[in-house]
Amino acid sequence: MDARSPTTSLRSQDHPAELTLRGIALGAAITIVFMAANLYMGLKTGMTFSSSIPAAMISMGAFRLMGGAGILENNIVQTQASAAGTLCNVILALPGLVLVGHWHGFPFWQTTAVCLLGGLLGVAFSIPLRRALVAGSDLPYPEGIAAAEVLRTGQEEEGGHGLRDLLASAGVAGAIGFATTGLKVLGDGLNGAISLGGAAFRTGTGFSLALVGVGYLVGIGACLALLTGVVIAWGIAVPVLTALSPDPAKSAGAAAEAVWSDQVRLMGAGIIAVGGLWTVGSLAKPILGSIRAALSGAGGLGKDHPREERDLPITWVAAATLALGVPLAGLFWFFAKPADLGGLLIVLALAATLFTVLFGFLMAAACGYLAGLLGSSSSPISGIGILTTMATALLLPLILDHSAGPEGDRFVTGMTLLLTSVIVTTSSIANDNLQDLKTGQVLGATPWHQQVALILGVGIGAVVIAPILSLLYEAYGFVGAPLREGQDAASAMPAPQAALMTQIASGIVHSALPWRMVLIGAGLGVVLVAAETWLKRRDFTFPALTVGIGMYLPLSVEMTIAIGGILGWVAERRLRARVGGRDVDRAVGAARRRGVLLASGFLVGESCVGVLLAGADLLAGHSAALAIAGKGFAPYATGLGLAVFLGALAVYLRLVSTPGRPRPET
Repeated sequence: MDARSPTTSLRSQDHPAELTLRGIALGAAITIVFMAANLYMGLKTGMTFSSSIPAAMISMGAFRLMGGAGILENNIVQTQASAAGTLCNVILALPGLVLVGHWHGFPFWQTTAVCLLGGLLGVAFSIPLRRALVAGSDLPYPEGIAAAEVLRTGQEEEGGHGLRDLLASAGVAGAIGFATTGLKVLGDGLNGAISLGGAAFRTGTGFSLALVGVGYLVGIGACLALLTGVVIAWGIAVPVLTALSPDPAKSAGAAAEAVWSDQVRLMGAGIIAVGGLWTVGSLAKPILGSIRAALSGAGGLGKDHPREERDLPITWVAAATLALGVPLAGLFWFFAKPADLGGLLIVLALAATLFTVLFGFLMAAACGYLAGLLGSSSSPISGIGILTTMATALLLPLILDHSAGPEGDRFVTGMTLLLTSVIVTTSSIANDNLQDLKTGQVLGATPWHQQVALILGVGIGAVVIAPILSLLYEAYGFVGAPLREGQDAASAMPAPQAALMTQIASGIVHSALPWRMVLIGAGLGVVLVAAETWLKRRDFTFPALTVGIGMYLPLSVEMTIAIGGILGWVAERRLRARVGGRDVDRAVGAARRRGVLLASGFLVGESCVGVLLAGADLLAGHSAALAIAGKGFAPYATGLGLAVFLGALAVYLRLVSTPGRPRPET
């Protein structure tokens, strides 16, 4: 069956309900839950997860309790809730305002405005691109097709089993997370470091089931690229640099961590910047063609268009985009007003607004194209963030001229991070929206209904983000930011991507960025992009961007994610050897769907427990408020944590390598 053609049995005459009040209410509730989970996971590990599939499963289960629902109504719920997995990408840059001391928390109105305006621009940009990149394109949209497959499965007998799998795995991961982070009776990982001839070597892994789930979801190709980054960073660069500049006053672990933090992860930034720039440059022609095609067939709500082709009218979209420029300029003006810029204030607000809209559309179109080609998870959002940070940090001083000394430098850095936050949000939302619209096309949904649901998802998510960010920051704090009384430095959240963006922006503004490391990474990025292109022609996924990510995420995070990817690869090989014959692909597909749901449950369970524990710590006024084990129990906790982790991996491997019940042919 052609994925671009909706099946007759799924058309709206069979399932008339689509955009309903109960669906909107359920989508709002799911959005809040997954928003909390994604913010926690993103600040802790630098990784977020797609909420479309777990949202679809929860929607189907909830509607069953209400008497059932059609596939198109369930599709609207997952469309609305998918904003949770993408709007949260604002954490790539926004926490940097706290790290540089420009903010001392997350002010509600400014944080909400960044997310709301950036998200609405992303929705607006995705509407004219739908006809060219979805309706009139052969792009595969792997995640959009996968979401459609899950929704189809949910209409049949497996839907209830899938929901039980998701909730059970969420319960297990949540219980382990509570014992680890809350009670402190289980350790959270193993770490070790040695010094050989002055060269420091460090290794380790975490015990997080949520990160195992991330690795399973991204697959073996991305995990191998991640491990390549680990080898380059921790197996080559860190030992060489520590050997060249030994520091006898530091232990091997501290020396390795310092070199990685100050120098090596900037090599990763160079790789990501080259990968993102190469991607955007190579897509210039398709982007222009998409814009021309969209404008020549703008569509609308009229009855002269088939229901499956009715978008929000392009005139409405254009007017809304222009209208959004007014509050966007107001946001920049309000942010810059305390800097006392005089007549430059209006110039800065207008220039920042124009740059955000134009550069944001270019980045949104590039990410949208890549969402169709590779999937949302493989789109270069980190690369977009780094490119935007570098461009903005280089351009802003041309207007502001560092007139206020050190305070002026801090303001320029803060303004850079604010602009980056809006553009990253815009690109992320457009990136995900096109996947959702592809899902709707496969199922025969009405595009403008989905577009309204996306707007609602952005609005609800934007209002929720500020309170959750404030809760997590007040409870745990961030690595590199001042800790308030009662906070435990060991529990501070790394916010790795925001820390890297801040390091880049501050380094450029202060003329202190180690460009040598960035340029070395850029040169390595050229080689990796060439390797990625060569391997892609042989049907092997090896994203260069992920190699760069493997160099700047914390080591324990990367190794745990890699375990998940390797586990998924082993499970598939075991299953193929066990089943064989003509049914192997169907059995593997069924097992993979179950694995995706279990992995999503791991993410949701552990993250939601983390948010609840943050609330408990905040109420108690200190970290680890529920801990029952002291520091002396740490060695035993590590052993217990390892045993529980290995046991959970064994059970997970068994479940995802067991032949499931494949969906019947339709």
